[in-house]
Amino acid sequence: MVAEAFVEGHAVGMKYLVWDFDGTLAYRPGGWAGALLEILGEEMPGREVEQDLLRSSLRAGFPWHAPDTPHPELVVADRWWAGLAPVLVRAFEAAGVDAALARAMAERVRNVYTDPRSWRLYEDTVSALHLLSSLGWTHLVLSNHVPELGEIARGLGLDRHVARVFNSAESGYEKPNPRAFDGILEATAGAEAVWMIGDSAEADVAGAESVGIPAILVRKRRKGVERHCEDLSGISLIVEGVPVPGEKA
Repeated sequence: MVAEAFVEGHAVGMKYLVWDFDGTLAYRPGGWAGALLEILGEEMPGREVEQDLLRSSLRAGFPWHAPDTPHPELVVADRWWAGLAPVLVRAFEAAGVDAALARAMAERVRNVYTDPRSWRLYEDTVSALHLLSSLGWTHLVLSNHVPELGEIARGLGLDRHVARVFNSAESGYEKPNPRAFDGILEATAGAEAVWMIGDSAEADVAGAESVGIPAILVRKRRKGVERHCEDLSGISLIVEGVPVPGEKA
């Protein structure tokens, strides 16, 4: 397995690509709101709830909504989810669920959201990782995510390509906080090259560049971001000058 080849502190001469996860390598259809809608559909069949209503209730309260504030108290998985519970209860209540049922439904979100069967890899993920591995790059993941990120990644088969997963739920720091990159900087010290790749101009690009790691924005464009590509097929051209086979440079 790729993960077995990763040796802490032996980065000299190595090349690393550090990937964001959600929105970059994989996605959950509907995101958090989609998970809540699934539970609503099971508990209250026939109830029509607008996904945008749930999304608006979920725009604050997650640890990554306050990246300037460390969250060392949340590095234990049960505490992480307990801290999120009021946000989930509030969202269910906004959908018209009474308080007692909202609390019970909020307890179900953890299992529903983290089920690897509900996640999808983007169509270009595996081919991009495979090509870049063949060019000598070692893949790491750095994500603002739930404590079960590693299990989700394994369920998607990413452990065959990614050497190690770094997770804000384990460090207590969320991108773009510079401390969120401490583990990456330590693991890749002395490396020949390190790049960050993600779909957030703030968390991934600005965060990485604040600690000296060049970054690439993917799947979107943002004014002021120097390096970007619409999909992962453009990464090899940026980091190696090597286009995807069959494409013009």
